[in-house]
Amino acid sequence: MLKISELFTSRHILKCVAPALLFFSVASAQQKDTSAIHYSAFITADDLKKHLSIIASDDFEGRETGKPGQQKAADYIAAQFKSFGIPTLKDGLYFQKFEVYPVNSSKTVITINDKEYHSLKDFYSYRGTSELITESDKILFLGYGIDEKNYSDYKDVDVKDKVLMILGGEPFRDSINLTTGKPGTTDLSDEPKLKSKLARMKGAKALLVVVDDFEADLNKVTFLAEHSPLSLDKPENIPMPVFYLSKKMAEDILSAMKIHKSIKDIKNKISKTGSTFNLIADVKVKMDYRFAESILHSANVLGYVEGSDLKDQLLVVSAHYDHLGVVDGKVFNGADDDGSGTVSVIELAQTFMKAKKEGHGPRRSILFMTVAGEEKGLLGSSYYTDHPVFPLTSTVCDLNIDMVGRVDKKHADSTNYIYVIGSAMLSSELHRVSEGCDRMYCGLRLDYTYDDPNDKNRFYYRSDHYNFAKNNIPVIFYFNGTHADYHKETDEVQKIDFALMEKRVKLVFYTAWTIANMDERLVVDVQQKK
Repeated sequence: MLKISELFTSRHILKCVAPALLFFSVASAQQKDTSAIHYSAFITADDLKKHLSIIASDDFEGRETGKPGQQKAADYIAAQFKSFGIPTLKDGLYFQKFEVYPVNSSKTVITINDKEYHSLKDFYSYRGTSELITESDKILFLGYGIDEKNYSDYKDVDVKDKVLMILGGEPFRDSINLTTGKPGTTDLSDEPKLKSKLARMKGAKALLVVVDDFEADLNKVTFLAEHSPLSLDKPENIPMPVFYLSKKMAEDILSAMKIHKSIKDIKNKISKTGSTFNLIADVKVKMDYRFAESILHSANVLGYVEGSDLKDQLLVVSAHYDHLGVVDGKVFNGADDDGSGTVSVIELAQTFMKAKKEGHGPRRSILFMTVAGEEKGLLGSSYYTDHPVFPLTSTVCDLNIDMVGRVDKKHADSTNYIYVIGSAMLSSELHRVSEGCDRMYCGLRLDYTYDDPNDKNRFYYRSDHYNFAKNNIPVIFYFNGTHADYHKETDEVQKIDFALMEKRVKLVFYTAWTIANMDERLVVDVQQKK
């Protein structure tokens, strides 16, 4: 699972606890499906262990995106799909190929009035461009960098060709958000892309964002920088640099601008007055963010089981097969993250294809998809939703499996659980299906802890299902929680609880079986804030 939340937002999450079971669109149906029970028996701990012992072995070199180990894993998954009799989609291949580009952000230097500030010490960034230095003799401090009906920092301000410095988050007064007049945050608080997109549209030359918890964010970014962060964007296609500043660096800049206030004082002033705070001052700025330009090749692996009478509708079952690769000579095998999800998809593909061969195939088509680039920023799933093989409008759901082989500290004494994340975010019907399948077939404890909108981990936004959810497609993210070996070289096969993993994969199977065979497609009845 991705160890970064910069791309993601916090949204209110609907908790639906309706007791009705929903099978094949008949709410009163309580009878077990004997065919589903029959085919679920082909999902076994032994098979899961067999595949994982290969995928998460040192031979696969940690499956880092763009590296030989990742290609070796892709070939293995494709070979399994072929052995099951799953046909290729086109060109005789199971791959959706895409290119990624390294981002070497640690080399960036920002100079303010001849004083140098360094990346991963004073600031950080995620994206760069090739052979580019930006210079300016002015900085415009622009409050929170928001342009909304109730609150606008851009009103009567010309930002074209200027370097902007803004505060992260949103302005509040007595817990009321000044942008909405209501309690709670909006996407503007947690999705920096929205503010940077706005600044770019207004014609800004560069954007400096003051980060509230710089040390916490820096720990995440430093980890990524040490493990070759990647981007789907070609370096020359990134038109405006964005940098995230520590409060210390930001207050140095304020001092250079002759603004004798701390970041806290400025926030308090905006909060009390309800008005914006902006000022432009003469400050010599030089941003050197030149990056090496090279291309790495990657691919998603697709196994398509065509449906019958509802074959034009699609269910996606996903997991990411990449991990962190080799670091300082140590192989990060990622047995749980996300070898466990990868082999779950393999096992599910085999089971559904067997059912199809024996005349019990799904009514809707199912795409079994293992994606690359998750650890680099959900790149593979992002590429798929930007270049879908099947129309997103025909995609009814994504069931995403990311870490299902271990037990977290919270459940050390009660291991019969799985975290279910996002099931009611877009479709209350999907939530009922999920609950019903568990009650009828599995008996796991479905833990909704991370559906809490105040959860600081933001897990809903940190795995590949999120790229489907952003496109209004209902999702479930199956997750065992983090553990002491998360993103460490000690995440090894021998620590996996395969019996428990089998039970969790069967829950995904029954849920997929039900969704694939319902008379009507899942209803999207919950509106997410945009």
